[in-house]
Amino acid sequence: MFFPVSKVIFFLITPSNFCIFAILLGIAVAAVTRWRRAGLGLALLGTLLLGAAGLAPLSDVALIPLEQRFPAYPDDGPAPAGIIVLGGGIETSLSEARRQIVVNDAGERPIYLADLARRYPAARLVFSGGSGFIAGGMAEADIVSRQADVIGVPRTRLILENRSRNTHENAAFSAALVQPKLGERWLLVTSAWHMPRAVGCFRQAGFTVDAFPVDYRTRGWSDVAHFHGFASDGLLQFDLAVKEWIGLVAYRLSGYTPDWLPGPDSRGASEAASEAGSDRR
Repeated sequence: MFFPVSKVIFFLITPSNFCIFAILLGIAVAAVTRWRRAGLGLALLGTLLLGAAGLAPLSDVALIPLEQRFPAYPDDGPAPAGIIVLGGGIETSLSEARRQIVVNDAGERPIYLADLARRYPAARLVFSGGSGFIAGGMAEADIVSRQADVIGVPRTRLILENRSRNTHENAAFSAALVQPKLGERWLLVTSAWHMPRAVGCFRQAGFTVDAFPVDYRTRGWSDVAHFHGFASDGLLQFDLAVKEWIGLVAYRLSGYTPDWLPGPDSRGASEAASEAGSDRR
C-alpha cells in the first residue's frame, strides 16, 4: 500500500497543487458560505505562497542542503567494480510513443551512465528503473536497453533492473540482482538532491555505495539570494524539494533508511548498535 498511498499524498501536498487548491477552495467558501472573510483569507494565503515559492529563493533554500550533503565524486582511488544508475531521467511514455529516447530535467542520469561506461570499461553497469506507475507502463530500464546505442552504452554490458517503482525498491532489487562482494567499490549515480535518500536506502539494503551526484539544480549556498525570473522555475524546484524532504521523513518512519538525513559519514542506528555490541564482546 505504501506506493499508491505515497503517490496520492504527494499529489495533494505538492506545494503548487496545494496553493491552487487553497485558492479555489477559498474562493468557493467566500462565494457560497457565510465565511466570506475566512474564504478570502485562504485564497490570499494560497496566492502569497504561490508567489513566494515561485519567485523568491525559497526553493533554493530548500534544495541546497540536499544537494550539498554529498560532495562531488573524487576521481581517485581504485576503479569501481560496478556502477548503478537510478531511473527517473527518461520519459517512458513519450519514448515508447515516439520510438526514441526522450529525457526530462533529470536527463544527466543516463548521460553519465554512458560517460562512466567509457571511463571504466571493466565495471559492471546496472540501470535500475521500473515503470513508476501503479499498474502498466513500460519500464525505464527497457527503454534504456532499446536505446542503448543512441546514448553510447554497450548493450552487452547492461544489467537491467526493471521492477522497481521507487527508491526503496531500486536499492533492494539492485542488491539482490548483483549481490555485491565485501570490499567492492560501487558508484551510485542519481540526482544530487535525491542522493541522501538513495544512499540511505542502499545502506539499509546492506549495499555500500559511493555517491556520484549529478543533475544539480542550484549553484550552492550563493543561491540563497537568488530570485527566479519565471515563477514556473521556482515552483518546479520547490515542489521537488518539498517532495524530497517529505520522502526522507516517510522513508525513515517506514524503516527504509537508517537516518533522517543520510550523509557521507552517517550510519544507521542498528549498524552502530551492532558494532558497539561487538566491541563489548
